[in-house]
Amino acid sequence: MNNKSQARQKIRYRIRKKVNGTASTPRLTVFRSNSDIYAQLIDDETGTTIAGASSRQKDISAQSAPKTEKGKMVGEAIARKAVELGIEKVVFDRSGYIYHGRVKAVAEGAREGGLKF
Repeated sequence: MNNKSQARQKIRYRIRKKVNGTASTPRLTVFRSNSDIYAQLIDDETGTTIAGASSRQKDISAQSAPKTEKGKMVGEAIARKAVELGIEKVVFDRSGYIYHGRVKAVAEGAREGGLKF
C-alpha cells in the first residue's frame, strides 16, 4: 500500500470506532473509485448489507452527466430504497474520503431523497 491509501485506511478505522449501524439506523457507507461511486446501507449488528446503489446501475449510467451529478443520483437512489424498506434515519460513513465533491453529493442526494443523518 502507498502512503495515501495507508492514511485513508487509518482515517477509516478512526471513523469506524465511532460510527456504528443498527437495523433501525443503518450505516450509509460510500466507496469512490476513479470512475464510479457506490453507496450501501449496512447493519453492523448482523454484518449484512440492507441495500445498495451505484453509478453503474442502468438508469444512472445511461445518463451522460458529470461524476458529481451521478453521485447525487446514487444518493437519491439509495434514499428511495431505504424509504421503501421503512428506513428514514441513517449514520453517514464517508470511508476516509474528504467530505467534498462526489462524497458530499451522495450525502446531499440522500438527504433530498428523505433520509435523515
